[in-house]
Amino acid sequence: MSTNKPRLQARYEESVREALKAQFGYTNPHQVPRLEKITLNMGVGAAVADKKVLDMAYESMTQITGQKPVLTLARKSVATFRLREGMPIGCMVTLRRQRMYEFLDRLISVVLPRVRDFRGINRNAFDGRGNYTLGLNEQLVFPELNPDKFVRPQGMNISMITSARTNDEGRALLEQFGMPFKQPKEKSGAA
Repeated sequence: MSTNKPRLQARYEESVREALKAQFGYTNPHQVPRLEKITLNMGVGAAVADKKVLDMAYESMTQITGQKPVLTLARKSVATFRLREGMPIGCMVTLRRQRMYEFLDRLISVVLPRVRDFRGINRNAFDGRGNYTLGLNEQLVFPELNPDKFVRPQGMNISMITSARTNDEGRALLEQFGMPFKQPKEKSGAA
């Protein structure tokens, strides 16, 4: 691994931590929310009928993250979908430390602006404990992927797990990193 820190990790250590400390009045440095991990998950329902679809998803996930995904297996058998327990139906990757910060940097500065009709991401997709999940309909917004090779559109879920205790703390952390949230709608008074 290289010794130079990713840009967002350096920003967190230099300015984000202090800004959050001032905003929420933390006294202990360990109270300040931090990004713990990012998980990417691709569910491939078509893999039941065609194994090549899962292989393509696995390969695209490898190119996007730079590490090998883990195959996710079906937990239950569902006869109507011809699905058996233990069949591979998706893949996932967990990113931590430097790779996590590098991926988040690429997501914010390169990938999200490439999404068609992008006007910001939902401010309210938090789980109540400061963790944020966002879904992409198309994996081809990642510039690493060759559009001639990956012709089948495949979506994915991206979850950012933080040490924040509330949604507001998690939102403040991600806003400090530059996450492009939609602006809250102004409530119009009765006129």
